[in-house]
Amino acid sequence: MEKTLNRIHPISDPEATYFLQVSWEKDLGTGFVIMLSDAQCAWTGTVSEAEISREAADMEMDREKYVEELKNALILGEESAGKYNFAISRGEENTECHFSYEKNLKDVSFRLGSLKLQKVSRPVEVIKELIGRCLDRLGRLQAENEHLQKENERLFNDCSDMEKRLEKCVEAKEELEADLYNRFILVLNEKKAKIRNLQKLLNEAKESAADAPCTRDSIATVQTATEREKEYDGSTDEESENLTQSSLPAGWRDSGDQLHKALRSSRERPPQADLTKQP
Repeated sequence: MEKTLNRIHPISDPEATYFLQVSWEKDLGTGFVIMLSDAQCAWTGTVSEAEISREAADMEMDREKYVEELKNALILGEESAGKYNFAISRGEENTECHFSYEKNLKDVSFRLGSLKLQKVSRPVEVIKELIGRCLDRLGRLQAENEHLQKENERLFNDCSDMEKRLEKCVEAKEELEADLYNRFILVLNEKKAKIRNLQKLLNEAKESAADAPCTRDSIATVQTATEREKEYDGSTDEESENLTQSSLPAGWRDSGDQLHKALRSSRERPPQADLTKQP
């Protein structure tokens, strides 16, 4: 059987403190037992599964949703403080107690359920049980707290180790970046030197290409002048020959023509080697 213990304050007397214990088997929707005490007296009552279904039908609410509302009101306790109200009214000589629980909305509240609790004949035993349950809960919380503290210390140590490792990684990263930067500077300087050399060669090639047309033009000019001189010399020789032939008698012109042809043939014929043996 599962049990929860919470501290509540009735809406009729907010200064008063009551201890509410709820016990159930498997699920709250199958029914539960309520134990209420003010540390002097104790009352108990039972809510059956049929009563839960009847309350849900009267409120025209889905049964699962109604059971969820009961959990929020009776089990969560201080976690749902302000959302739910509790009303407690005692009978004569505290023989019975009327207990009801409501949900607060913006302007109104509606009752989730109510029941009559009967006085326990030996409230001391109930109070002892409640105190024992509180001590057990306190012990579990202390053990859980110690476990969490140890876990926190372990995580803190792990975090410190990770920070040290991270610092080493950062240092290694900075060293690697510096080394790569230095290597990059060397490579960059080499590339710049190669680019300068290539630019120099390119400029020289452009200058050579610009000088080449001038050289070709000058060579063509010289060749043209030489050809013109040759043509001029040839024309001058012919003119001089024609002038000489025209001034000579007819007989001399014929002999002069023969002599001129002989001279021209001697000019055009390549020189022959002298085969005569020298003494």
